[in-house]
Amino acid sequence: MDFSELNLNSQIIKAVEKIGFVNPTPIQEEAIPAIIEGENDLVGLAQTGTGKTAAFGLPMMELIDFDQKHVQGLVICPTRELCLQITEDFKNYSKYIKGAKLVAVYGGASIEKQISQIRRGVQIIVATPGRLFDLMKRKVIKLNKVSYVVLDEADEMLNMGFKEDIDAILDKTPKDKRTWLFSATMPKLVAKIAENYMTDPVKISVSKKNAGADNIDHLNYVVIEKDRYAAVKRLIDFNPNVFGLVFCRTRMETQQIAEKLIKDGYEAAPLHGDLSQSQRDNVMKRFREKSIRLLVATDVAARGIDVDDITHVINYRLPDEVESYTHRSGRTGRAGKHGVSIALMNQRENRKLADIERASGVKFTRAKVPTGSAICEKQLFSMVDKLVSVKVDEEEIGKFLEPVYETLADVSKEELIKRFVSTEFNRFLSYYKNSSDINVTAKSREKNKRDKVKANGKEVRRNLKDGKSTRFFINIGKMDDIRAGAIIRLLCDNTKIKASQIGRVELKREFSFFEVDSSVAEKVLTKMKKAQLEGRKIRVELSERKRSSSSRSTSKRRRR
Repeated sequence: MDFSELNLNSQIIKAVEKIGFVNPTPIQEEAIPAIIEGENDLVGLAQTGTGKTAAFGLPMMELIDFDQKHVQGLVICPTRELCLQITEDFKNYSKYIKGAKLVAVYGGASIEKQISQIRRGVQIIVATPGRLFDLMKRKVIKLNKVSYVVLDEADEMLNMGFKEDIDAILDKTPKDKRTWLFSATMPKLVAKIAENYMTDPVKISVSKKNAGADNIDHLNYVVIEKDRYAAVKRLIDFNPNVFGLVFCRTRMETQQIAEKLIKDGYEAAPLHGDLSQSQRDNVMKRFREKSIRLLVATDVAARGIDVDDITHVINYRLPDEVESYTHRSGRTGRAGKHGVSIALMNQRENRKLADIERASGVKFTRAKVPTGSAICEKQLFSMVDKLVSVKVDEEEIGKFLEPVYETLADVSKEELIKRFVSTEFNRFLSYYKNSSDINVTAKSREKNKRDKVKANGKEVRRNLKDGKSTRFFINIGKMDDIRAGAIIRLLCDNTKIKASQIGRVELKREFSFFEVDSSVAEKVLTKMKKAQLEGRKIRVELSERKRSSSSRSTSKRRRR
């Protein structure tokens, strides 16, 4: 089937051909005729990247009367990025339709400019709920003549807390309008909106038929927590042509990981809600132009990223909501291309991974983080491939080559190759020279169990020299998402004392206490003065209460 068989007019078909669409996707093939030929509301369930925008956008172009100047079509979506992406797509769909006017309405941009555009007359508004509701309260937008309403990414809008705004907006629309709801998942709140605001909707679900999902390999890697960032670097280095998204849970983590990658020489940038609209637009522009090859993003900020050539999606942390994995992985494997979705996890996240598999219908393949040797080999052959395939401009470069030939006259071919490769390759050889295997194995799991015992003070405290210890205060605690093992590693890394010289670690809400062998107490006090944890200055002080083996024995007897 092609688009000419979907009852679309000649101007729309011409626009579709101009865009480069050839055959409709499954959701488009089912939804477009159902919308154009039917009178009912519609619920469309399909994964991200299946062509949902065209599934509701093309029939909306067909049904709207562009001779009229009032608002007839309304599309509500969760984020600014998605709002702008849908608007851009709609402009392409209506390229050859005379008199077509549409406007994007979203926060973070000039409201006066948006008001001016609306007052000049528009037939279609694409909006985020907050800014749309604001303009409705100002009586700039009237929805009493709206004929078609689209709720796109409805599940995400509800996850973001827009239910009250959506209810208020839909209450102001005519009862005889048609509503088309599109979503990747159908949680209870989405079903409730469908029940309250839709009449006998036609239901279309193509999530199981999405060819894009077949193009994606779902891999999971298990490492201990402290090696999570090192694993990301190795996976990026093992894929020299990577062009991907790295998903983090929080804005702070997104910023931190992006800064680390940039510092380590990668073409990376963060995308999160703390950036201004102009900053976000600039980041997305550079990402689409591929001057940025790694976009580190939160789930919310990544909504609306519609780039066909993304090779990898890396889940730095698994999402809190299992449905979010579907949205994340759907950013790759588009337009029939192959994609890879990677899940980094620690040993305690097996249940969460199983929940994602059950909810999304995908099956993860357990893989091993590449060794330093394998990465160096991959990078070397990638470099050689580029060397072989590079285009030489004989005319332009020829005038510079004579002195080069003279300089290299006494260098053999083998020596020249070695020197050239070393010039480009020494960074990887140096970094991975003494690298170890960071995959979690049965041996590393056993070591981790021993570390946990140490972190609780059950084993190490018995090994403290002469049974005498000094107690310290440290200004990090449970609120910093810190564990006892992390404090032990922090001490060992900064002071070079042994883990066996660290005793009990007591985690409190905003701070903690730890004990060390009294013989290294002065060293701890000195070396920890300049210590930092993820950019935050660490403060370590002697606790007022110092305990020795005798005082501990006394306190035990008192408790008894």
